[in-house]
Amino acid sequence: MDKRDYYEILGVDKNVSQDELKKAYRKIAIEFHPDKNPGDKEAEEKFKEAAEAYDVLSNDEKRQRYDRFGHQGVGGASGGGFSGGRMNMEDIFSQFGDIFGGGNPFESFFGGSSSGGRRTQKGTNLRIKLKLNLQEVAHGVEKKIKVNRLIVDPNTKFQACSSCNGAGQVRKVVNTMLGQMMSTSTCPVCGGSGQTVESRATGVDSSGLKREEEVIPIKIPAGVTDGMQLSMSGKGNEVAGGVPGDLLIVIEEQEDEILKRDGNNVIYDLYVSFIDAALGQSIEVPTIDGKVKIKIDSGTQSGKILRLRGKGIKSIEGYGQGDQLVHVNVWTPKKLTGQEKETLEMLRSSANFQPTPGKGDKSFFDRMKEFVNF
Repeated sequence: MDKRDYYEILGVDKNVSQDELKKAYRKIAIEFHPDKNPGDKEAEEKFKEAAEAYDVLSNDEKRQRYDRFGHQGVGGASGGGFSGGRMNMEDIFSQFGDIFGGGNPFESFFGGSSSGGRRTQKGTNLRIKLKLNLQEVAHGVEKKIKVNRLIVDPNTKFQACSSCNGAGQVRKVVNTMLGQMMSTSTCPVCGGSGQTVESRATGVDSSGLKREEEVIPIKIPAGVTDGMQLSMSGKGNEVAGGVPGDLLIVIEEQEDEILKRDGNNVIYDLYVSFIDAALGQSIEVPTIDGKVKIKIDSGTQSGKILRLRGKGIKSIEGYGQGDQLVHVNVWTPKKLTGQEKETLEMLRSSANFQPTPGKGDKSFFDRMKEFVNF
């Protein structure tokens, strides 16, 4: 089933401010919270859906990518392990607790914690740059990359945190003008994991982690753009007693020496001789799929743009494909031999060689307008 629009989920428009966005999410989160709707799967799904929407729209970078590319731009690419699914409840509480002023707000609202008390910790994210050439960008590509990530050492022994008794949280009663209220905060000793290291090997840090190199296969979808960020869930740094962070892949598109990208279109500058332009000729031109032959009609003027349909780049959304635009340039020789000069002098006064532009010959500005509107 297709995902709903994030703005629609939160009931806001695209110009919504961060403060209004936060209020809209808070309202929905309280309305559909599972503790308020026990056993209601539909309410739980709406709760998760709203959290996912807020996660993207509250982040300026993610929001810009979403506005431009939709769900694909924020990690919704199919295959390759990229994230794009719903968030789990533990992620929601750990990432959005700050919207209610810290801690788990639903304990005071509804008298309990949906996450079972201890919050699940999440490891830190890793970010790498991946260089791609034009052909890889156009068709998509599978790559294997080496990543140095922190993993939980399997030989490390852990014990329950003595400060929070393994709960990951400490509670205290505070007096307010409304009476006594229970306050919950992350345990400062174990950092919320509920456990501490009892014994560890050399090379393992105080959190029970060690650094290890891993080769990770990734599948890049066709149509990605320079600066786009994709995400692989669970391939970041691990954390003891929690879930791994994500691997963020930033696309770095390398400029091609021959073909130039313009959105989903590809542009190629073709230089032809005056003879070929006047008499016509079949010429081979490069494309992202290899060389193809095109026909240069007799009388072709310099500046003419030929379109090769479907020879551009596939859309990141998965539908449609750009074209290749061939810009014809008639090459004028800079030096002539004596015999060449004599031959051209004989043709100088010929009426057929005098410029006589007609209605079908577009001006420079008409061609640029047409080019921009392709």
